[in-house]
Amino acid sequence: MQQRLQKCISEAGVASRRAAETMISAGRVTVNGQTAQLGAQADPETDIICIDGRPLPSRAPKRYIMLNKPRGYVTTMKDEHGRKTVADLVRGCGARVVPVGRLDYNSEGLLLLTNDGDLMNNLLHPSREVSKEYLVKVSNRVTDEEIRRLRAGVRLDDDRMTSPADVHLVRYETFASVLLVTIHEGRNRQVRRMFSAIGHEVVALKRVGFATIKLHDLPRGQWRRLTDVEVRKLKEL
Repeated sequence: MQQRLQKCISEAGVASRRAAETMISAGRVTVNGQTAQLGAQADPETDIICIDGRPLPSRAPKRYIMLNKPRGYVTTMKDEHGRKTVADLVRGCGARVVPVGRLDYNSEGLLLLTNDGDLMNNLLHPSREVSKEYLVKVSNRVTDEEIRRLRAGVRLDDDRMTSPADVHLVRYETFASVLLVTIHEGRNRQVRRMFSAIGHEVVALKRVGFATIKLHDLPRGQWRRLTDVEVRKLKEL
């Protein structure tokens, strides 16, 4: 069946769709010996698709993985600065998978990885408003008024307002507050910037939920495959 070339590449587990588009634009992809253009279509069952002269591998079986990412790892499959990546933690999963969204270097917790490009794009599309749940420790005591501001939406450093967030105080600690925060947006370092906007520094940030998936007791640095039920619920979104 004919489909966009970047989808063929993504479903083969070679690269994300965005990375595949870059490859096509750079002239690295051919279809039946002809250099492909962005927007081209192909049938992976009948056409010969090559990247840098090497045939595209047969479609890899779909893999759906959750990882408890530790701090000190970057959410990429390769890092030009030689830092540790999440790819180092999931090498034994049996397929090339890519992260669904990001967790920054100093954050930890639930990260989904997959080679299912359609599911990944659906989960990341802003119109889906997929929920992300974080356990956040911030400096000093957060007041009830500040929590109300976060719930209503705050203006970030780019002068854009955030959408309303679900924010609950978990406990006060010495010179700190711990809160459970759920957002439905995916802006860069959004939770850290939200608290900065109300005068608090994030000391520790851990994602504990993504869409219908919860981290629960998965050990730090470990991964597991999602169950069939978990995958079905994600696709139902």
